[in-house]
Amino acid sequence: MLQVLQDWFKLSEHGTSLGKEVLAGATTWVTMVYIVAVNPLMLENAQMDFGAVFVATCLAAAFGSMFMGAVANLPVALGPGMGLNAFFTYSIVIGMNLPWQTALGAVFWSGVLFLILSLTGVRERIVYAMPASIKTGIAVGIGLFLAVIGLENAGVIVQGEGALLAMGNLKTWSASLFAVGFILTVALFARVSSLAVIAGILVVAVLGWFLDPSFGFPASVVALPPSLGPTFLELEFLLPFEVGFMSVILALLFVDLFDTSGTLVAVVNQGGLETEEGKIPRLGRAMLADSSATVVGSLLGTSTTTSYIESTTGISVGGRTGLTAMVVGLLFLATLFVAPFVGAIPPYATAPALVFVAVLLIGSLSEFELWNDFSESAPLVITAIMMPLSFSIADGIAAGILTYVLIKILAGKHGDLNGMLIGLGLIFLGKFVLL
Repeated sequence: MLQVLQDWFKLSEHGTSLGKEVLAGATTWVTMVYIVAVNPLMLENAQMDFGAVFVATCLAAAFGSMFMGAVANLPVALGPGMGLNAFFTYSIVIGMNLPWQTALGAVFWSGVLFLILSLTGVRERIVYAMPASIKTGIAVGIGLFLAVIGLENAGVIVQGEGALLAMGNLKTWSASLFAVGFILTVALFARVSSLAVIAGILVVAVLGWFLDPSFGFPASVVALPPSLGPTFLELEFLLPFEVGFMSVILALLFVDLFDTSGTLVAVVNQGGLETEEGKIPRLGRAMLADSSATVVGSLLGTSTTTSYIESTTGISVGGRTGLTAMVVGLLFLATLFVAPFVGAIPPYATAPALVFVAVLLIGSLSEFELWNDFSESAPLVITAIMMPLSFSIADGIAAGILTYVLIKILAGKHGDLNGMLIGLGLIFLGKFVLL
């Protein structure tokens, strides 16, 4: 078996070993396992069954990670994406007043389109067609969006009277314990601890069980997984092909596209895995794994499944091959049997993770080098601020791309545009002006 693993994943060629890959997989899993608590709580707001979403989250993460490891041989783990689940709940289900079954149908069709683009190689060309300013703006905007949601879940900010937002009551257990969890998470991360995110969640949860009378200890820790029945194959396959709804599918598609691309670039760079031409190895296979995981996840009953930036933690301890991702997948299968414990975690215990992930995403601003070119920086800012203020990732992307196209045309910088951007600009102009 060891020889099979050596040959399949080419451990020796990548300067790694079975032990290093197992440690890397465990490290990545620890840093992203918070999703099995956050995702069901997020989708529960869309009237989905918590237990079924918990199972779907574990299975989608396991499938995606193992597919990525076996086919693309990259140390990249997958799971239902943060930000994408917020878009699913707050923009599609609540904002558009649609049933969650219809929203799952949108996820399915975005995954199918993603799969087609991956198989035809179009997806790789799309990655190189989008400007860096829009890609950065999307990452920052999702970060700001997550921060608002996390702070709201903790009661730190509330809907204001005569204002959009206002400071909440900071003397409540939810706000106080959120502060403890966030400071602990950041402090541990600054000390290069792979336990930073999960430690913040667990510490706040345990303190909440002791101190907050509205929550109690879980009745048990280990149990058989809940039923997947309430969400399995409950999506609506046939959707109205309206311009407004197609924009939702395209938004899911492009957010996943850029999120995956950014993650792959970060992992490859950190691990020194680039090809001689400086490109991502087996990019087509990696995107095939990502899109397939989205399709499977929608059938199981969860929002878009995507590659996780937390995979870089596994890289930091020596992970270099797909065996790392395989270990992550196996650990998510084991996670299925701790549902009672996950279900007892208070909503405000996951708020520090949301805001911390926001910090990581907003940190992508440090890599943007075109601040002095206002035809690039202005669309970035519009993309970023429109997401939390409109409470819609789709509207943020649309506003950013439309702003980019119009500014470039009026500034006489037509050479920075391409056919795809112009086409999207026309679509979004129709969305805002004609509809």
